[in-house]
Amino acid sequence: MNPLCSRCNLVVYPTEKINCLDKYWHSRCFRCEVCNMSLNMKNYKGFEKRPYCNAHYPRVNYTCVADTPENLRLKQQSKTQSQVLYKEDFEKNKGKSYTVVTDTPELQRLKKSQDQVSNFKYHEEFEKSKSSHVQEDFERSKTQHHQPGNPASAPYQPPAAPQGYHYNPAPEPVRPAAAAPPPSAGKRYRAVYDYAAADEDEVSFMDGDVIVDVQQIDEGWMYGRVERTNQQGMLPANYVEAI
Repeated sequence: MNPLCSRCNLVVYPTEKINCLDKYWHSRCFRCEVCNMSLNMKNYKGFEKRPYCNAHYPRVNYTCVADTPENLRLKQQSKTQSQVLYKEDFEKNKGKSYTVVTDTPELQRLKKSQDQVSNFKYHEEFEKSKSSHVQEDFERSKTQHHQPGNPASAPYQPPAAPQGYHYNPAPEPVRPAAAAPPPSAGKRYRAVYDYAAADEDEVSFMDGDVIVDVQQIDEGWMYGRVERTNQQGMLPANYVEAI
């Protein structure tokens, strides 16, 4: 069933029908309510579901309020309250400054680059710190090993004989510095750091060298032969790892 025109109240057929402002109109009936100007869907303006042209579109009228003593008092009170709130917010946020930075693709790229640089520097500092700690442990172990007061390196002192007894102490066994202890069942180690010999009874090696015929001396030192150079001597235990 065809609807009725909102202006002439006659049947509107599909060929001349305009659906606008929740109503149906003939194309010839779609006119301004004031000047009866013919309108279309591009130049009309609706107000309370009625069409108007641009010249006669109803304007919003503002109500003028007289400056009575009561209105002036309320205006002054509102102004004072606004100043109090502004001063309170100012004192609360005093010394604080906020800068809003837009998260653009360029800033995201710079942030990613800074994170990568920071991560690289962190690992670099970590490796330096690790190497320094290993070197300190090695120097401390070496110093303790060669100290005259170290119990591990001090010569054997026989106990004092009771009064009235006399005996000849056994001669102190002396191992030549160049003599190597017997091999320890073919134990093999790999060097994880470079090491330069500091004494005549030590052996130098490089990172990755294979050390064979290893004999454990104490917790800090070993005796072995570097397979690459075929040199043998003492070496720090924390510079190698078992294969």
